[in-house]
Amino acid sequence: MLARPGLAGFFLSGILLALPGAILPAWGYHVREDHLTVGNFFLSMNAGLLLSAVVARKLLRETETAFLLAVASGVSSASLFVLALLPPGVWDGWRMAGILGVGLGAGLLHRGVFQAISPLYERDGTATVYLAGILFGAGCVTVSLLVAGTFYVYTVSSILVWTALIPAFFSGFYLRVRAAGARCRGSWREAGWRETLAGLKSPVAVLLALLLFFQFGNEWSLAGWLPLLLTKRVGVSPASSLLMLTLYWLALLVGRVGMLAILSRIGHGKLLMGSVLAALFGCVVLAATNNRFGAVTGILLVGAGFASVYPLAVERIRGRFPSYHPGLYNGIFSFAVTGGLLAPWSLGIFVEQWGAGAVIAVPLLGTMMVAVLLLVLWAEAKLAAYD
Repeated sequence: MLARPGLAGFFLSGILLALPGAILPAWGYHVREDHLTVGNFFLSMNAGLLLSAVVARKLLRETETAFLLAVASGVSSASLFVLALLPPGVWDGWRMAGILGVGLGAGLLHRGVFQAISPLYERDGTATVYLAGILFGAGCVTVSLLVAGTFYVYTVSSILVWTALIPAFFSGFYLRVRAAGARCRGSWREAGWRETLAGLKSPVAVLLALLLFFQFGNEWSLAGWLPLLLTKRVGVSPASSLLMLTLYWLALLVGRVGMLAILSRIGHGKLLMGSVLAALFGCVVLAATNNRFGAVTGILLVGAGFASVYPLAVERIRGRFPSYHPGLYNGIFSFAVTGGLLAPWSLGIFVEQWGAGAVIAVPLLGTMMVAVLLLVLWAEAKLAAYD
């Protein structure tokens, strides 16, 4: 059965998508005043994700799901090896091209993963969504911890080689799964764009997509720029800033796991209000602090505030999508990731104009928008209950 190996792909997805924010200090952008280039790295990742839709549709239409997962992992690994071979001081465009390749591999991976986990979602949709989020968060923690732990031990090229070995392992793993005869019923072409767009006509699907778009934007704005913000505003070393980035991802991961135990015991309105206030206060602390204690406090508050949004959204949409549609869920997830990468790209423009403190502007506004969308989602669910 391909469902469980496919679910593991969310761990690899977290590693790939969190890589740009973790690798920027290793490339020396914490001392360079080239904020537009930093933003363009996230735009390049997004371009790769968008390109994957064309590649999947035109070149891999008849490919088995297990082989698609192996190809996606292989493309990601090859792109990381190319980045590792680039010499110091190389033209930034070559790095953007390498990151575009990583985004291409991640996009292909998402298409295979959502197709593979269909049986698990049909059996228990809520548990599958929670587990996918936990694995994705664990991948984000892993890559930031890997770069932080090897920052002063290995060269940038060596760090990227070590990172490239992870998707290479996944590629071999999926090839073995394919050789063992694991199959997923259907193929990606059965979940085409027409069906996806038809599914997105649902108000719940649109609200969920918008909610995740802004929430991913909030999370990735800090994840992408937090190390640079801390080195410039607080004066910590690059390795320490990466450890604080790891703490941020860990706060999100632990917070989401902890929410599973308290969602049924605390009123969702109170939880939402507390989360929004924690995130807003954490952003204010990060904007004003000039020391490690304030930075850690702000990170924990923001992480705790952001952590509840995903579980609250899952709780609200439970049972609203009875028939699983891989194309629909991949479309929603891809839209959300687009928001997550466009936000740090836009920050490159804001930081260029107004300085490092502008990093906090997007999460502040995005948190307010997420709170409004959650309230609308709840109102829609109550109205649907009377129909």
